[in-house]
Amino acid sequence: MVRRRKLADQNKMSNQKTRYADHVTEWEDLTTSMAAHAAELPQLEIQRAALEKMLEKARSLTTQQADFQAQKQEVSKELQTTVREGIKLATVLRVSLKQHYGSQSEKLAAFGLQPFRGRKAKPAETPAPQPAPPPAPQTSPTPTPAHATAPAAPVE
Repeated sequence: MVRRRKLADQNKMSNQKTRYADHVTEWEDLTTSMAAHAAELPQLEIQRAALEKMLEKARSLTTQQADFQAQKQEVSKELQTTVREGIKLATVLRVSLKQHYGSQSEKLAAFGLQPFRGRKAKPAETPAPQPAPPPAPQTSPTPTPAHATAPAAPVE
């Protein structure tokens, strides 16, 4: 039941006008139709004129909004360029401070830079005990032939 209600709310929202342009278009159509039938509806002329003023104001604000959007894009590009140049300049200043004071000077901390304090020594690693290798199979020594060990005597 709750799910059906959510679906009904979603359908209702999709049918509603969600953009200013939809409202402005509707107002244009309404004021044009009412102006054509002004003789039949004299009692609504004041409200129609008020809606036309709102329509003109909405058009003016839409134009102003488009101008601001263009300005925003230009300012965003300018800001991006300024930040890029600022990053480069800040990097140059940091390097210059390190050259002036030395990379190990504690005075660098006053400028938000961390002095180089050397690397920390690695803790001595204790070698892990290695498992004993399995015993090698025993093999009998191979006998060597007797004639291979003594040199042959010359015959006269």
